Amino acid sequence: MAFRKLLTGWVVAGTTCLVSVAHAAPLAESAARGATAAANANAQAAQSRDTARAALAGGPLGNANVPRIALDDAYLPAVRADLNEQVIRVPVDASGDVTLETTIYRPDGPGPFPMVVFNHGKIPGDPRLQTRSDPLSFAREFVRRGYVVVAPNRQGFADSGGTYQQDGCDVASNGLGQASDVAATVAYMSKQSYVDPNQIVVAGTSHGGLATMAYGTEAAKGVRALINFSGGLRQDACTGWQGNLTQAFGAYGGKARVASLWLYGDNDSVWSRDLVTKMFAAYEGAQGGEDRPAAVAKLVDFGSYKNDAHRLVGDRDGVKIWWPTVEAFLASAGLPTAVQYRVNTPAAPHGTGYASIDSVGAVPFLDQAGRDGYRNFLKQYSSRAFAVSDSGAWSWAEGGDNPMNVAISNCEKHSSDPCRLYAVNETVVWNDDTAATTAQNGANGGKDAAPAATASTDNNAADNSHSLASR
Repeated sequence: MAFRKLLTGWVVAGTTCLVSVAHAAPLAESAARGATAAANANAQAAQSRDTARAALAGGPLGNANVPRIALDDAYLPAVRADLNEQVIRVPVDASGDVTLETTIYRPDGPGPFPMVVFNHGKIPGDPRLQTRSDPLSFAREFVRRGYVVVAPNRQGFADSGGTYQQDGCDVASNGLGQASDVAATVAYMSKQSYVDPNQIVVAGTSHGGLATMAYGTEAAKGVRALINFSGGLRQDACTGWQGNLTQAFGAYGGKARVASLWLYGDNDSVWSRDLVTKMFAAYEGAQGGEDRPAAVAKLVDFGSYKNDAHRLVGDRDGVKIWWPTVEAFLASAGLPTAVQYRVNTPAAPHGTGYASIDSVGAVPFLDQAGRDGYRNFLKQYSSRAFAVSDSGAWSWAEGGDNPMNVAISNCEKHSSDPCRLYAVNETVVWNDDTAATTAQNGANGGKDAAPAATASTDNNAADNSHSLASR
């Protein structure tokens, strides 16, 4: 698809534009159970949709009292903790010379399943240094509901082939270029036997949100919905970048073919509320025409999220904020939302009573720098973990999908011996008699097959946004 040919009249400036989007410091189941199970799942889905719609009707989601998602799913078939993760290469074109490093998460069975393509964001600096996109918190909710989740790294990112094209200050052209890789991924995956090519969702965060909306200008026939999490491209080195970005969304809106849901927060470190309002107004205002009906677009302000709304989709804590809105949107598009599989989330070890959480002096093996690090850990949001080794190495992690895994992994990068969890959330889990391997299994939710988490930002908040500090 020649996405770049869709827009004309854009001036490409020769200046290389900088992107400032990071907000955190990196370190880094059976058919035999059939009728009863289906009835239970459908009833549960209907109740959940009613709750979601009520939340939408009540004002900004960020100001609503959203209940925690309760999934009575013990009767359902189980999916492995790693969501059957597989990394493949997706060809950009027929030649196969350039391929995209792509992560797939899927339910058990032959399918066909509906599919979600998730598009990552962009951290500052060299995109080659960006880690493979692995949106576990996002993927878990969709696999739980019977979807295949596909997360491609676009050209020039991580281990994908090709080169990232900035397109100077022409943000509209940049988005269309990124959309070409989204199109290649949708086309390739739609041919797989386990994918239903008539039930496709395309979603993205930050720069991936921009790519998602650009893709909507020439989306494949089977694409039923677009989800934009805090999408855009910030180019501080470009004069008038806010206007460029607003115009780009206006151009995409004029050619939009698919309904879209936009989710933005009040305390986003990248986009101001005023800019978000202008971007959406430009997109919505350009909708429809004599030869094309309007593609419905809805903007939801979910309020403030932790220290930065831009990190929402990369945080497991964020699911309870965005899923009710997304569920209602998918249902309105005729897409499935009933829970069909049991998927476990990472489980924290039990508290040991070794010490109180705020007793800095009780943490073993730390020097003064380590004690200062633990004090910093205590200031973080409650989804957090602190790890330490016998040799005094330490690390803390907050947010993302599994801060326990991240804390241990980064601690061991600086240690000659194994690291163990000392504290998780509000509880000390340290036990002098606990083997390091037990602590590692605890960090993996008790599943040996679970892959190690990595730390990255922007969503990228996607893409696992973590605040980290490590010795």
